[in-house]
Amino acid sequence: MRIEPQVDEPKVDEWFNYDVFLSFRGEDTCHGFTSHLYRALRQSGIHAFMDDSGLERGEEVSASLMQAIERSQIALLIFSPDYASSRWCLDELVKIMECRRRLGRVAIPIFYEVDPSEVRSQRGRYGEAIERHEERLGRENDGVMWWKVMEWRSVLKEAAKISGFSSSAYR
Repeated sequence: MRIEPQVDEPKVDEWFNYDVFLSFRGEDTCHGFTSHLYRALRQSGIHAFMDDSGLERGEEVSASLMQAIERSQIALLIFSPDYASSRWCLDELVKIMECRRRLGRVAIPIFYEVDPSEVRSQRGRYGEAIERHEERLGRENDGVMWWKVMEWRSVLKEAAKISGFSSSAYR
């Protein structure tokens, strides 16, 4: 005979730690657009998560950051010119889009100084960044991590198809 522990399901409001998760490329927007957005959200009583600690080269996105993504109701995807050059940002995006599909979370893209079609079709700086990742990780079956680049391409395309917001000036 097996005794099962009795666990109460958490209430929805207990499950979420954050109302909004901000996904952004720190070098592009951390000390300008994103920090102002974060401050405005907090002043409006919205519990937002903004990770501004940064990662050293080669580090992986932490389990606690992935949990913050899972436990946020909304993710704001701030696509800036160098967003796709960061493996960290792309790994966050994979998790955000997985939560959108699997858990019904909301993802809202903000195209900051970048044309949405550049993200969707991976042209311009987005195309260049993905090509650099391919060179580093390998193309097709040649590289051990080629599947990761394919996943990044897929989620960039998926996220850029979501109706969002655009800044009017593109580089």
